[in-house]
Amino acid sequence: MADKESEFSDRGEAAILMEPLLISEGSRFRGELTDLAVELAARSAGFRRSLATGLMAPLAGLVRSMNCYYSNLIEGHNTHPVDIERALKNDYSADVRKRNLQIEAKAHIEVQQWIDAGGLRRRATTRAGVYEIHRRFCEKLPEELLWVENPETGERMHVAPGELRRRDVKVGRHIPISPGALPRFLARFEQAYAALGKTDSILAGAAAHHRLVWMHPFLDGNGRVVRLMSHAMLLEALDTGAIWSVARGLARNVDDYKAHLAECDLPRRNDLDGRGNLSEEALASFTRFFMQICLDQITFMEGLLEPEQLRARILLWADEQVRLDALPPKAGIVLEAVLYRGELPRGDMGALLGASDRHARRVVAALMSRNVLVSEGPRAPLRLAFPAALASRWMPGLFPERAGG
Repeated sequence: MADKESEFSDRGEAAILMEPLLISEGSRFRGELTDLAVELAARSAGFRRSLATGLMAPLAGLVRSMNCYYSNLIEGHNTHPVDIERALKNDYSADVRKRNLQIEAKAHIEVQQWIDAGGLRRRATTRAGVYEIHRRFCEKLPEELLWVENPETGERMHVAPGELRRRDVKVGRHIPISPGALPRFLARFEQAYAALGKTDSILAGAAAHHRLVWMHPFLDGNGRVVRLMSHAMLLEALDTGAIWSVARGLARNVDDYKAHLAECDLPRRNDLDGRGNLSEEALASFTRFFMQICLDQITFMEGLLEPEQLRARILLWADEQVRLDALPPKAGIVLEAVLYRGELPRGDMGALLGASDRHARRVVAALMSRNVLVSEGPRAPLRLAFPAALASRWMPGLFPERAGG
């Protein structure tokens, strides 16, 4: 990072330095990447159609925790999903550092929830949308997390939510554009990614991801902002339902992810490497990597949600809890019914269990106390939930075990 004297500096860079912003129609990589985009669209739609409607909301809630956990992990902040879940209930650690990380995680989830509810529809790659992601995230952070330190001088600098950086920075070997140039580049960014067709919108996901990182518009928080932007782009381009996460795949391939980003910083290599200032071949390689990560994560989630295997894992857990007297008898019957139907009217409980209303209410209360059943009100239908505390049993591999960090 540069010294304070460089505030508001503008080296006069032209936005053409960021080109290419899309893989060109005439690129030798276009055919292969288009095929991948078509496959990704079909796989995403097929996965969504395969799920009972009642499973969509609870699964999206779990995926928000997963996105948050893995995005934070990329940034070097390890907050386990169980602690994230506690933070959502305002149950914070007494340790100040852990508490701050819990608050940070809660902020991330709340921003993604706003995105999942349509808060960024058709605005993900606009200047206003990018600013709003940063503002919404940072304004929820504790003051201690709104300061960054210049590694060369030790100077502490405050991060203003939703405001562009006002000084030059250095990120690894990359020196992003001057702060005065940011408005020009962000205007071109918005222009390039607005009103794209379906295939181009999918292909643009990786390109927009890198180009925003390359600009480094904010003093801090750029990585989280770009991954939340990418989540919003995929949500809209693929109608994902927010039920799978590219962040998990990026975190599990973090060295390759960072290497691709660094490669995309490089200038065009020769006359066969596109017509822009930056390497089109590197951008195509990152686009391929990014879409393959998406496909891998859909495959992973399809395996976890395979009906018979998910049913077996849930019922095995329920049987164990009944034997331990932690749940009343017949609790597994309720979970199985909700799993297949998506939701269960409370009035059906007595007939389902072949038991009195009193016993049915006892079973429901016990399952709700374990956070495996949820309801929007005392008369509303019951729906399955996926608590992070049971992820290792119900959905193994989604998160690492707590002991392993």
